[in-house]
Amino acid sequence: MGGQACVFYGGAEFSRDTDVTTLASNENLAHLKSALRELHARRIAIPPFQLDYLTRGHAIHFRSYHPEAMKMRIDVMSVMRGVDQFDQLWERRVRMAGAGDERYDVLSLPDLIRAKKTQSDKDWPMIRRLIEADYVGHPEPTHEQLRFWMMESRTPGMLVELVREHQQLADALMDLRKALIHAEAGDESAIESELEREQKAEREADRLYWRPLRSELEELRKSGCASEEQV
Repeated sequence: MGGQACVFYGGAEFSRDTDVTTLASNENLAHLKSALRELHARRIAIPPFQLDYLTRGHAIHFRSYHPEAMKMRIDVMSVMRGVDQFDQLWERRVRMAGAGDERYDVLSLPDLIRAKKTQSDKDWPMIRRLIEADYVGHPEPTHEQLRFWMMESRTPGMLVELVREHQQLADALMDLRKALIHAEAGDESAIESELEREQKAEREADRLYWRPLRSELEELRKSGCASEEQV
């Protein structure tokens, strides 16, 4: 659901960690613990590796000490701000091919974009690159792809082109996204300003979402909860 998924979608060339989203259940946690033990993984930060922390939206952080994945960081989540529940994500997942017969289930691109709308500076350029790569890679887009690009693109010139070429769809979406109004006028400066406003609003929503979770982590630190342990 993170950098590795971005690599598959052509938005990045390198990722230092692996981000995983999983259905929060006791059975799944048992499977996940088994996989982490194969990786000789250790939990490297609070909170503890427990179901209730995952269901409340916390990320649980591990590091692999297996010789073939030495020091690879693994972050696990089950709930993300602004993103649908796991069963819906699983229904929309995309299966991509790796080396040989390897197959990987990754978030659909629209779900990945929603998951990337965080406070992190690095996520916003990534959103732009992912959508640009999708746009270039689909010269004969579906209606749903066109709608997705109009609602999520962060590239002014791309928005201007989309509105010019698909005016009827743009008209139907202008009430939902003000940037499309500026795109119809061809005003890239106004589009940039609106994109900055959108980003600021999402960053603030993410900050408010994480505030109680961060407070909970601080209480765990004060209580002396172990910040590292073997899985």
